Amino acid sequence: MTIRRATTGDAEAMRAIYNHEVQGFLTTTDIVPRSLDEQRSWINERSGAFAAVVAVLGDGSDDEQVVGFASLSKFKERPAYATTVENSVYVSRAHGGMGSGRTLMERLITDARDGGFHAIIARVEASSEASRALQRALGFELVGVERQVARKFGRWLDMAILQLML
Repeated sequence: MTIRRATTGDAEAMRAIYNHEVQGFLTTTDIVPRSLDEQRSWINERSGAFAAVVAVLGDGSDDEQVVGFASLSKFKERPAYATTVENSVYVSRAHGGMGSGRTLMERLITDARDGGFHAIIARVEASSEASRALQRALGFELVGVERQVARKFGRWLDMAILQLML
């Protein structure tokens, strides 16, 4: 497995992974699937310290397969929050449990440190023990729970807030 910067050529594979989560799981609170153009725009909007990365299987030729992706985003728009970022990580259900989520997260943490950030925030649906365990294994600590702040599939969702100080 290789981790590299995402390109617009990865858009369809990333979109497929993301939309599967949107339509069937609580991994994201998004409820509207992305179009291919929206996914390409999402990739194009990420640059520098906020670039998206992908986990790929294969040798870099045409048989390369994107199995997951991750990104850092601004935590808040106000300048006082400029040294804090929020992470996002998505892995294909067919490739879960193979370490790609951890490898993507390790890359994000390195990128955040190299980018001069001070803290990373992870916002995870509170009942997702696997997501919370991944964050904890990498040093994130639970700092709070936002109660019933999202609604998806007819349910109110709590969001666990985890934080890693860099």
